[in-house]
Amino acid sequence: MIKKIFVAIVLLSSIGLSAQNGTVSPYSYFGLGDTRNSGTVDNQMMGGISMVGDSIHINLKNPAAYSKLMLTTYAAGISYNNIGLKTSDASQSTSVTNLDYLSIGVPLGKGFGMGFGLMPFTSVGYDLETSTTVDDVTIINNYAGDGGLNRVYFSLGYQLLDDISIGATVNYNFGTINSTRVQTSSDAQYGALDRRETQVGGFDFNYSINYTPKISEKYTLYTTIGVDTQINLNAENSQSIGSFSRVTGQEIEVVDVNLDAQARKFAPVRIPTKTTLGVGIGEDLKWFLGAEYTFQELSTYRNDFFEVDNLTYNDASGFAIGGYFVPEYNSFTSYYKRVTYRAGLRLSQTGMKVNNEDINDFGITFGTGLPLGRDISNLNIGFEIGKRGTIDAGLIKENYFKVNIGLSLNDRWFRKRKIN
Repeated sequence: MIKKIFVAIVLLSSIGLSAQNGTVSPYSYFGLGDTRNSGTVDNQMMGGISMVGDSIHINLKNPAAYSKLMLTTYAAGISYNNIGLKTSDASQSTSVTNLDYLSIGVPLGKGFGMGFGLMPFTSVGYDLETSTTVDDVTIINNYAGDGGLNRVYFSLGYQLLDDISIGATVNYNFGTINSTRVQTSSDAQYGALDRRETQVGGFDFNYSINYTPKISEKYTLYTTIGVDTQINLNAENSQSIGSFSRVTGQEIEVVDVNLDAQARKFAPVRIPTKTTLGVGIGEDLKWFLGAEYTFQELSTYRNDFFEVDNLTYNDASGFAIGGYFVPEYNSFTSYYKRVTYRAGLRLSQTGMKVNNEDINDFGITFGTGLPLGRDISNLNIGFEIGKRGTIDAGLIKENYFKVNIGLSLNDRWFRKRKIN
């Protein structure tokens, strides 16, 4: 029955994953778009930390955690994001709903597990307008973009020793990003347009090692090191430029740019390595509190086809703290005692510097994991309140409220047959 439910979810949502814009953020104009949170709802509710693994949940950010799986686990997540956009003299709000991940984790034996699935990696979705007036002539630039990258992955986790587990993930990233710039002038009959398309594909790898020794009869120390290797993407680019009538909107003359002559048709994209360090403490099946630090040498990011004059990249870093509490996981008398309560916060220096202003991101997260009947499957509901950017230097500040819903279903794929 659980397999049928998950197959239905996959069929209903796979179309949405390939078609969705994924974001309505003006900051998705930069780079390859907004990098999506790769964690499950469980991770996201704890500020995004990834060091905790257990026998019934998938941990998308930490492949070593697959070594803990005892049951086949199906996981799917969706989110709703309401964003308030504010400048120094205007404000508006917009929203977007997304499918965040589809994943299956399978135990392969004691201390050995695997996982595979599909999720968005980056999302592009913006529609911006700027205007300048000189000597009574107004020049308006409109920028619009959509698309992004999806990711399919395969993970393995293995328990090397009683308190040491290792894991690895191979990802294939693929997708298309479209952008259009339209410029009009109040004293001209025709406008100019510039269309660009980038088709991207490439592999990368994630590695993690978890060290979880018992420090007393009740308490466990959790430590993790994770490395997301440098992503080298192959990009095939195309560009067309032309003019159009401001009155009718009809395109007058559009020509394809010879990017081969400029050595830009096949321009590589390089996303630098990211490293995560985490430490925490907890009591099994009762509570946990941990913190993680991430670092990425984003100053070495490279995308020769899409360069922006007012953007520079600095090294990126982030800090997150979070945890969970379960009053009594095996209670037979109270449903609410079996509920998992999670909370956390995170602060990210994104590494983007626009108009000489650093773009930072801060969020507070919280939510619950609701058991489904007497089963060990559960429904996870999470919330995030945060802000990104600034209104200084003519930029945009985002205030967002996000709702995450994740389903984690457990089953057995491999059963011993009984002989009568």
